[in-house]
Amino acid sequence: IDFAMVDSINRVGHVMGMHTIAEFVENEDILNRMREIGVDYGQGHHLHQPESFAGLAARRASLGVIERAVMTG
Repeated sequence: IDFAMVDSINRVGHVMGMHTIAEFVENEDILNRMREIGVDYGQGHHLHQPESFAGLAARRASLGVIERAVMTG
């Protein structure tokens, strides 16, 4: 049922011209299933472990990536 739901939402999103993101990509099997149905992006522990914003910023800076973050509150 979960896979059918994700597949359906992914299809509707694409028909609407939207990109889709799969949450909870926790292992290679889930990643492969999301690729099979054409999900555009994924997030989850299999793809990257949680990281603080400061850690992310430091890692990106060490790679020479410069971005401006806009915070709204």
